[in-house]
Amino acid sequence: MNRTAGTRSGALVLVVLMGLLTMAFAAAAQAATEGGGKQKVVVQVSDNSPGKWNLALNNAANVQNALGGPGKVDIEVVAYGPGIGMLTLDSEVGSRVENILGKGVKVVACQNTMRAKGLKKEDMLPHIGYVPAGVIEIMKKQQQGYAYIRP
Repeated sequence: MNRTAGTRSGALVLVVLMGLLTMAFAAAAQAATEGGGKQKVVVQVSDNSPGKWNLALNNAANVQNALGGPGKVDIEVVAYGPGIGMLTLDSEVGSRVENILGKGVKVVACQNTMRAKGLKKEDMLPHIGYVPAGVIEIMKKQQQGYAYIRP
């Protein structure tokens, strides 16, 4: 075998190996996003509107269903500002909030907003969670890799 043919063979082997490595890395990345890694979503609701809340709750349910159901995706709905009104005991969407909580979606209320509006935990729907500041919670979630949705 001459020297030129040997160099070409070595180059061809190198190109094939690089191609195989590229395909392996692409497959690993796809597996991580399609089920190997848990998906995470944070949903902001800052409107005191049953329509917006229903849309947010529909988004959460649809994401959960599309990604394999409870346990396959972490979803947190963060309510602050005027949106906190839909988490009070007399909320028009209270039964929907309770329903989604039962499916593993976390719903949290901003305690800054609650203080500003004179709301206590006794005024709120049972089973929801609380965070010191809604905006800060969303920022933290995004830093942790959560996808951000604002309907």
